[in-house]
Amino acid sequence: MIIKSGLEVLRQNGYKPLHGLRVGLLTNPSAVDRDLQSAYYVLSNEPNVNLVALFAPEHGFTGAVPDSLKIENRKDPLTGLPIYSLYGESYKPASEILENLDVIVCDIQDIGVRYYTFVWTISHVLEAAAEHDVTVVLLDRPNPLGGKKVYGPCLEDEFSSLVGRYSVPVLHGLTLGELTWMINETFNPRLARLSIIPCEHWERDMTWGKTNLPWVPPSPNIPHLNTLQHYSGACFVEGTNLSEGRGTTLPFEIVGAPWVDGLKLAHHLNAQDWCHIYGTRFRPITFKPTDSKYANEFCEGVQVYIMDKQQWQPIKTWLNIIAIIYEMFTDDFQWLPANAKTGISHFDRLAGSRKIRQAIEDGTPISRLVPEWLIDSEEFRRNRRPFLLYE
Repeated sequence: MIIKSGLEVLRQNGYKPLHGLRVGLLTNPSAVDRDLQSAYYVLSNEPNVNLVALFAPEHGFTGAVPDSLKIENRKDPLTGLPIYSLYGESYKPASEILENLDVIVCDIQDIGVRYYTFVWTISHVLEAAAEHDVTVVLLDRPNPLGGKKVYGPCLEDEFSSLVGRYSVPVLHGLTLGELTWMINETFNPRLARLSIIPCEHWERDMTWGKTNLPWVPPSPNIPHLNTLQHYSGACFVEGTNLSEGRGTTLPFEIVGAPWVDGLKLAHHLNAQDWCHIYGTRFRPITFKPTDSKYANEFCEGVQVYIMDKQQWQPIKTWLNIIAIIYEMFTDDFQWLPANAKTGISHFDRLAGSRKIRQAIEDGTPISRLVPEWLIDSEEFRRNRRPFLLYE
């Protein structure tokens, strides 16, 4: 059975939903067909599609800009079309742009983790589209982590940001189309006119390896599929003064700092009971990031290995790593400073509450937080049922 993305389904239907309309396109290089032709290339070369504007999310239209750097408006050198930033002064398309559009097509590869900003950028597009009577057409793609796993802490309203606007667990088990539909119906202040073109033949138990689709990195630090297996837990490291491996060939698979003793840390982690329960082992490593934290400095730490994919628990594993480093290197470990405007630290924004950070500071085992996560995840699982496109 050949699995087709929403882009391929749109093409086999002759692009009919876009005929006679002025089209804007939100995308980046991750949105490709099975022949590795991008949505940008396909739509800009289709005679029956009047593409008049392009939109860039975090990491830019080319997907090459480092995390958190603002994107500027610019002109596409190949088509001459304007590329409007949705990761700059505003996350919404401006009114004067929307006045010249009938539809915004969104095609981009999500990774199934709440912190990833693409879906929240689309949530802002939905709001703007509703205000200006513009249709949003979302070309769906598989969730590379599959559609069954729903797990992790949910976000509290106070901690809303572009790494999570609404009450969604870290692993939501939805495709981008399903989550966008849920956001539009459940959270959007004003219902947008949304059309979702689903994938064909994708099933909820399919992770990316089962789809036989080519993988294109959606951002600079998600280079390959193994990174995805760590990201839902390893991303928490971003909220500390530890390096999460940005600027190396192993982002989100290693952790360390110049003040960490890698041998001592690996020995201590491998001695933990949960190490075997969660299907992981640790190897001491020395690395030198080329950018981001500790650029051009030698760091020591550990590389995290997945030894048993069936037992692997990324969120619990990585939070336990942070807790142990906090305990072992208390004098040097720091949480990144709180935002000057909101007073909320980046770690708490990622966690969606203060509970995890406070538990680590108090020495409370991470396992004591899990029952609440399970309750929240089950509630989300019930709430998402009306929005499942794939059974």
